Amino acid sequence: MGTRVRACAGLALAAALLAGCGEEDFKNEARAPIREALTGVIQNDKVTVSPSELGAGPVEITISNQTDADHTVTLEGESIVERQGPVEPGDTVTIQKTLSKGSYEVKAGSEKAVPKEIRPAVLTIGKERENSNNDVLLP
Repeated sequence: MGTRVRACAGLALAAALLAGCGEEDFKNEARAPIREALTGVIQNDKVTVSPSELGAGPVEITISNQTDADHTVTLEGESIVERQGPVEPGDTVTIQKTLSKGSYEVKAGSEKAVPKEIRPAVLTIGKERENSNNDVLLP
């Protein structure tokens, strides 16, 4: 009986030692902040995007064209120039980017001459948002 107890204790000790192996191989590094969803509208006189102020990190900007003309949408600022479109009237376009601290413009352009320029929306990006390590149900 004593041998059997020692053997079981030895197996338990070996299992505990093996379970502790590999800790340094897989560090729990911080995940990126949650992607922030922004919505925008192209109107005849201006582009609006809401919210217009947020922390740095990944964003997904969905913009609806509520004019009677096709428009190309441009996100511009810091070292980013991202163009999408043309977006037909009543349609939407989505831009996904990771934005760092700074100021960005969301512009709507047209190949046709327009009576007056469409004012761009201005995004003010502040310090980086918190990581998403403690948020559940994320991929």
